Amino acid sequence: MSGTFTKAMARNVFYGGTVFFFLLFIALTFDTMQGLPKSDNRAAITPAVAAGKHVWETRNCLGCHTLLGEGAYYAPELGNVYKRRGPEFIKAWIQSMPSNTPGRRQMPQFNLTDKELDDLVEFLKYTSEINTQNWPPNIEG
Repeated sequence: MSGTFTKAMARNVFYGGTVFFFLLFIALTFDTMQGLPKSDNRAAITPAVAAGKHVWETRNCLGCHTLLGEGAYYAPELGNVYKRRGPEFIKAWIQSMPSNTPGRRQMPQFNLTDKELDDLVEFLKYTSEINTQNWPPNIEG
């Protein structure tokens, strides 16, 4: 009977494999959960960041922009806009919309208060400091 795979053997392989991969899944989940506090920037969440996230969500910014790769692709990715442009540029840009430049996509005028603008900038600053572990990769060379 060498070389014969019985039902009992198949069942043992199935159950053994199931247990092995379940334990592997648990171990990888635990490892991920241990690493998140180091990379998700949660220590930098302030009331202003939370209020800025509320502005971001209630104005449906993700309907046009992406943030850390999530959202629509109609307008620019804003995950690093704080580092690229800075807080004063971001505020001035939002306040100057729509620019009425022919042929350009236009952002609506949300009439944000100074506090809402400051909070939104704090939220964008927070997101720019999240450790994305170099994702997405730079495939341009």
